[in-house]
Amino acid sequence: MYQGEGGEADDTRKDQAIDEYYRDLDNNPQSSLQTPQVVHPSTSNMSGHGSAKVEPFSIDADSNEDTGIGCCGYVLYGLSLFVMLITFPFCLCLAIKVVQEYERAVIFRLGRLVPGGAKGPGMFFIVPCMDAFTKVDLRTVSFDVPPQEVLTRDSVTVAVDAVVYYRISNATASITNVEDSSRSTRLLAATTLRNVLGTKSLSEILSEREGISHTMQSSLDEATDPWGVKVERVEVKDVRLPLQLQRAMAAEAEATRDARAKVIAAEGEQKASRALKEAADIITESPAALQLRYLQTLNSISAEKNSTIIFPLPIDLMQAFMKK
Repeated sequence: MYQGEGGEADDTRKDQAIDEYYRDLDNNPQSSLQTPQVVHPSTSNMSGHGSAKVEPFSIDADSNEDTGIGCCGYVLYGLSLFVMLITFPFCLCLAIKVVQEYERAVIFRLGRLVPGGAKGPGMFFIVPCMDAFTKVDLRTVSFDVPPQEVLTRDSVTVAVDAVVYYRISNATASITNVEDSSRSTRLLAATTLRNVLGTKSLSEILSEREGISHTMQSSLDEATDPWGVKVERVEVKDVRLPLQLQRAMAAEAEATRDARAKVIAAEGEQKASRALKEAADIITESPAALQLRYLQTLNSISAEKNSTIIFPLPIDLMQAFMKK
């Protein structure tokens, strides 16, 4: 909009007045400051040489907002007390409430939160027709996170489910800051499970469950703190793999076990051959040792198989044939 020749100067004076007002308000917040007067150019004379019109600049301060129940609220409060007085003691059944040791009551009076925080445990009083209260259970609650189809970092689709343990640490915040703290925590847990597992590979998911649970617990606890919810523990229950992947992993594991068994058998054969060679060298050095081994073998056969007929053959005769 065209402001004339003095438009820029007027804008500068207006900004200076606003800055000075805020500066004085910060230095003396309790003092009554004069509302700054800012000059707006007159739109009646578009040439810019006309007279200027002075308008007040108003600022709405949120800190001065009335936090009480208002005049009507006090009138209703007095009428409620009067009705309680004339209906005493029958009104006590509506005015006295009791909450258990593990519960707290958040009270609203005419839609406003009653100062003092949550009430309980035990007995407390409310004003009928004015106060409404909500009970909050502070005990630890557990729920199962539904199986989530997750694509891992190495492009493998797995289904993972978990269990979450949480409790309400701030009853007032769980009512005023979130509509349904339980449902919100459940949805956030499912989303967090997918986000955390999406950054892990299949081998990390299978071997680092404790680390994944700790990461989820920290993330959930930080996100639900403004809701008055404390996440105590998160555990990954089961990791379900596709059937084809299970078969491939089973075949791989079986091939690995077979290869390892063959290596072990080969090592055993190698050690046995070395032992036999050493034994043969020792027997060769002493001819009597071979005869004693022969008699020991006959003794073993006769002890185990009594129906076997043994014809001893002198080794000397065999040596004659061996020389030929």
